[in-house]
Amino acid sequence: MKIEVFPTSAALARAVAQRLAKTLSKREGAVLLLPVGKTAVPVYREVVRMHAAGRVSFRRATTFNLDELQVRPTDPRSFRSFMEEHFFSKVDLPRDRIRFLRGDASDLEAECARYERRLARDGPPDVAFVGIGVNGHVAYLEPGRSLAPRTSPVRLSASTRRSLAADGLRPVPRGALTVGIETILSSDAIALVASGGRKAGAVALALAGRITPRRPASFLALHPRLEVFLDREAARDLSTTG
Repeated sequence: MKIEVFPTSAALARAVAQRLAKTLSKREGAVLLLPVGKTAVPVYREVVRMHAAGRVSFRRATTFNLDELQVRPTDPRSFRSFMEEHFFSKVDLPRDRIRFLRGDASDLEAECARYERRLARDGPPDVAFVGIGVNGHVAYLEPGRSLAPRTSPVRLSASTRRSLAADGLRPVPRGALTVGIETILSSDAIALVASGGRKAGAVALALAGRITPRRPASFLALHPRLEVFLDREAARDLSTTG
C-alpha cells in the first residue's frame, strides 16, 4: 500500500489527475473505473484543464462508472448527468466508449449482469479511482454482514441517503446499482482518494488492518497495487486508530 498525504485538497486533486493522465500516457486504450461525488469534482476539473492544455487525451480510452442511482439516465439526479456535467462533455472521450449502468432498467439483475459482461470484455480496468463514504462504504457497497462480489442492485443506507440529501440531491432514491468488491479488486491498480476531516475516521478504520464487511473500504487493502491519496485533514487519524 502506498499512502500520499497532500497539504491541501487542491494539491490532492492535481496529484490524482496526474495519476489518471499517467495511466493514459502508458496505454492510450486504457480502461478507467470512475466515481462521482464531491471528492471527484476537483479531480475532474483538473483533468479537464490538462485536456484543454493538450496534456491528456481520452480519444482511445474507455470508462466505466462505479455506480448509478435507480433513476433514468436523463434525470438530473442521475450519476450519468453528473458525469456529463463534470467530465464527459468536456473531454474528447468518444460517446461509444462510455459504459454506464441504467438505473431505470426493467430487470436490474439482468442489467448488472450485462455490465459485468461488458467489464470482462473491455477490462480489466487499468485503474479504479474510488472514494470512501463517511460510513466506510466504497462505491455503494454499504457496511453489513457481507459485500456483493459483483455488480448488483443495493439498498442505500440511511446515512448515505442523508449525505446525498445534504449535497442537494432530493428526493433521494432508496436504491442504486453498484459494482461489487471483486469487480473493484480485479482492477490492475486502485487509487483511493479522500478529502476533508469528515472522512478521517473512515479512512483510518479502512486502512488500520482489520478487513471486515462492516468497513467495506478495508477490502481495498487486499489489492497489491493500492494507492491512497489524502489531504491533510483526511489523514489526521491515521496514526491514532488501530
